[in-house]
Amino acid sequence: MSARSKARKRALDLIFAAEAQGQLVGDVLDGQLADGDGPTNEYTVTLVRGVADRQERLDELISSYAKGWTLDRMPAVDRNVLRLGIFEVLFSDDVPDAVAVSEAVNLVRDLSTDESPGFVNGILAHVVRDKEQLLT
Repeated sequence: MSARSKARKRALDLIFAAEAQGQLVGDVLDGQLADGDGPTNEYTVTLVRGVADRQERLDELISSYAKGWTLDRMPAVDRNVLRLGIFEVLFSDDVPDAVAVSEAVNLVRDLSTDESPGFVNGILAHVVRDKEQLLT
C-alpha cells in the first residue's frame, strides 16, 4: 500500500471516529496532534483539515448527487469516503481525478457494503464530470 493510500485510510479513520463521537473532526485532529498521537503523514493532515474546512460544501454536493439517499441514511463509511474523494477531486491539484476516484472505491470495497463501490464510483464520476462548474 502506498504512503498516500495509507494517509487516506488514516484520514478516513479520523473523520469516521470524530463523526461517531459527535465531535468536530478538526478538534479531534488538533487534540491528537497536541497529544503527540496525531498522524505522521502530512497528507493525512491535509485531507482531514480539507474535509473539516469544507464539510458543509462537501455534504451539499453529496446530497445533490446521491439521488434518493440522505446523508443520514447512507453508510457512515460511504459518506466519509465521499467527503474525502470529493475533496481530492475538487481541491487537490496534485491528485489526478482518476486516482482520487479509484482510491475512494478501494476504501469502500474493503470497508463497506457490496453495493458501496458502485455507489461511490457513480457519485464521484458525476463530480468529476461537473468539476469545472462546481469550482466556479
